[in-house]
Amino acid sequence: MEYTKSEAKAWAREKLVGQWTTMVTPFTKDDRLDEAGLKRNVEHVLSLGTKGLGFSWNMGEFWSLTREERLRLMDIVPELVNGRAMTAFQVTSTSLNEVIELSERARQRGFDFVIVAAPFIMTKTEEQVIDFVRRVSERTDIGIAFYNSPQFGITISAKGLSRIADIPSVIAIKEASFNTQISIDTHLLAGGKAVVSVPDEEIFLYEQYYGFHQQVMFANTSDWRFDTKSRHEYVKFIDAATTGNQEKARDLYEKVKPIKMVSRKWWSQTAAKTGGALPVQMVKCWGELMGMAGGAVRPPVIPFSEEDRAALKEDLARLGLVEQSVIE
Repeated sequence: MEYTKSEAKAWAREKLVGQWTTMVTPFTKDDRLDEAGLKRNVEHVLSLGTKGLGFSWNMGEFWSLTREERLRLMDIVPELVNGRAMTAFQVTSTSLNEVIELSERARQRGFDFVIVAAPFIMTKTEEQVIDFVRRVSERTDIGIAFYNSPQFGITISAKGLSRIADIPSVIAIKEASFNTQISIDTHLLAGGKAVVSVPDEEIFLYEQYYGFHQQVMFANTSDWRFDTKSRHEYVKFIDAATTGNQEKARDLYEKVKPIKMVSRKWWSQTAAKTGGALPVQMVKCWGELMGMAGGAVRPPVIPFSEEDRAALKEDLARLGLVEQSVIE
């Protein structure tokens, strides 16, 4: 960690720029952490030019991992990345004490910051969430990025996110409600207090009209789903957009857009089958088709069907993504 608690917000404003990825947690056929597969995945993502890697986030199935698995993942990641990119670890839990313990372990292991979301199950009001995050901040020294997502059972308003951004060690807000108005309002209300990131490429289209600027895309899976070793339009697009080169970003987005449309189709139809649950099974399958390690998803996530896998493969073949060897 390169900053003190009082320096955290300024550090984030300077350092959190460009594309951050969300890493899946690969499993072996006997349902254990696939450490060799994770190593291959890390090497591939780093080859794409990604600036930071998020582990144990929602796409990393943190909710399905045992405590021992979360700790093991936290221990091996610094060795795998070895200082070549920034890293963050999600420490979300319904237990305040566990969030604090995991945050301290992440600090000791050298992660750059931690991700905290609403403590699901008992959280019903924004005031509860704000108080929870404040308590974490008071008892930890590492920077916190708050993750706003309906997957946790509550969606915080832009005004509530602005209050969370007031907390001293909250360095960033990942606004993933996928409600465009909440996202825009969060940039406007909280963007001067913490780095705000919306994991939807179309947020950049609103910047010139509303007068905000998104300096980091963290974290999504589009880099390793859209790019290959020989084709880097997505990461280049994000680099251009987050550094304010809008003309270049628009040109690159036109190249990315056909893949985005296919991704949107599969994302929405997979989520619809499970009542809106995050489509981890689809994302893992997409990565496997491109050479990434993935493995099965754990219950209660419904596995991706063989029919869907075949149809997705056809779509990726039409885009020219699955005919190339991505990971050697």
